[in-house]
Amino acid sequence: MPPDLQLAYLGLEVPEPDSLAPFFGEVIGLVPGAPTADGSATWRDDERVHRLLVGAGPANDAVCIGVEAADAAAFTAYADRLRAAGFDPVEGTDDERSARQVDGLVHVDAPFGVRVELVHGLAVADEPFAAPLMPGGFLTEDVGFGHVVIATMAFDESHDFVTRGLGMEQSDWLEMEIAEGIVLEVRFYHCNARHHSLALARAPFEMPQKLHHVMFETNSRDDVGAAFDRAWATELPIPNGLGRHDNDGMFSFYVGSPAGFQVEVGHGARVVGDDWDDNRRYERISAWGHQPLRAG
Repeated sequence: MPPDLQLAYLGLEVPEPDSLAPFFGEVIGLVPGAPTADGSATWRDDERVHRLLVGAGPANDAVCIGVEAADAAAFTAYADRLRAAGFDPVEGTDDERSARQVDGLVHVDAPFGVRVELVHGLAVADEPFAAPLMPGGFLTEDVGFGHVVIATMAFDESHDFVTRGLGMEQSDWLEMEIAEGIVLEVRFYHCNARHHSLALARAPFEMPQKLHHVMFETNSRDDVGAAFDRAWATELPIPNGLGRHDNDGMFSFYVGSPAGFQVEVGHGARVVGDDWDDNRRYERISAWGHQPLRAG
C-alpha cells in the first residue's frame, strides 16, 4: 500500500514537563529536540524535528496526535475525506503551524477526546539523529514514529472516525474476558506497513488518562533488552515484562512513566501489505511473557 499516511507526533500535557526528561532520555533512549515556538519540550526518535511534544498543563494526558500525509495532494485528499465523513477539519493558524514545524495543518476533535492534527511537511531537524542508548536506531521510515493506544467510552464513534474519517483500516482485534463479566476489547488500525499506528480500547468507564501507551519500535532486538535493563534499574512500574504479542508478533516490554501512561519498547512486529487478510479476533494478548513484574 502507498505509505501516504503515518503518525507524525504525539502531544502530551503534564504539570511538570521536566519530570519526564530522565524517563524519555535515560530510560527509553529518545533524543531531546529543540523547544517548540510555544515552549513545549520535544523528543526525537529519527531525523524529524520532533516526535513527542511535552507541554505544561493540568491534563496529564495526550492532548494531540499528529497524522502526516505524504504530500500536499494527499493532505488535501485526507482533509476532504474528513469533511465528507462529517468531521469538519479546522484550518490551523500560523502560530500552530510554526509550533508544529509543518507546511500545512488542520485539526479535528476526535470522538475519543484527543485533538487529531492532519499535517504535511513535518520538518527535518538541523542536527543529524544519533541515539547513543539505541545504537540500532528506531524503525520509522515510511511508517511514522510508533503507535498510540487510546482508551475511550466513545468506542463505536471513534472506530467510525478512524476508519471513515482518517481512512485507516482495521488490522485485527482483541476480545477476551479479563475478569468475571469484564471483557477487554481493543481494535488495531493500520495506515501503512506498520501493523497498527493507532489502537482503541473500549473503556467500561471514564479512565483517568485517555492515553494507555505509546510504542517505539527499535531496529535491534538487543536494544529492547538494553532498554529493559535500564527500566529495571529504576523504581518505575513495569506492568509487563518481556514478551511477544499474539497478533502483531512484537517482542516488547512496558514501563510506566512518571506521568502514569505507559511506554512500550519493542522490535520485530509483523508488516501489513496490500494482501493483508488476517483481520480476525484474537483471544489472548500475548503468545508468551508480558507478565506483570513491578507495580507503581
